[in-house]
Amino acid sequence: MSMPFYVPPEQMMREKAEFARKGIARGRALVALQYNNGIVLVAENPSNNLRKISEIYDRIAFAGVGKYNEFDLLRQAGVRAADLTGLQYSRRDVDGRGLANQYAQIIGQSFTHESKPLEVEILIAEIGHEKETDRLFHITFDGTVIDENVFCILGGDSDAVQQRLQTSVDPNASLQQAIRDAAAALAGPDRPTSTDELEVAILVRSDQRRCFSRLNHQQVSDLLK
Repeated sequence: MSMPFYVPPEQMMREKAEFARKGIARGRALVALQYNNGIVLVAENPSNNLRKISEIYDRIAFAGVGKYNEFDLLRQAGVRAADLTGLQYSRRDVDGRGLANQYAQIIGQSFTHESKPLEVEILIAEIGHEKETDRLFHITFDGTVIDENVFCILGGDSDAVQQRLQTSVDPNASLQQAIRDAAAALAGPDRPTSTDELEVAILVRSDQRRCFSRLNHQQVSDLLK
């Protein structure tokens, strides 16, 4: 009888983590940050049809980097979970923390038990009625939930983007300045980013039920002038 192939658990986890990091780093980065009237999400995305940023529920946005098919399945699951909670209980019972915890369980389960982990990082952004109640939940490839403050960076060369962004980020800046800061951080000093390669969406603080809106290329171009 042949002996089964054995890999120490710690080695398996290291290899899975390295595999997931490499897959995520090959994609382009995404930035979310607070501005004076909400949260803006800016992603490098050359595609006009495949979206990295989407609406999940009334005051909640979803953003993902890595393998598109994997994070889009997660987006769809989040929409269904939010709708079900809103129908069974109340729309006010749908919150970013609950969705982030559900995503963390799904991604963590895959990382621990599947042979190939999900090559994704996702963000749940929730706009509050006051700036202090805004939430940015960053869920990593192993299911870890990070409660970010002011700004969050996913995918790509995140360390370099963070170094460029953290010197200029201002949660009280205008929407125009916030988009300029995000675009500059994503591009870097030697690699200008075309407006056509930016996907931009905002969560606007208001009394309206739905707070999510997407900016088209012309609106982004006007704001970057």
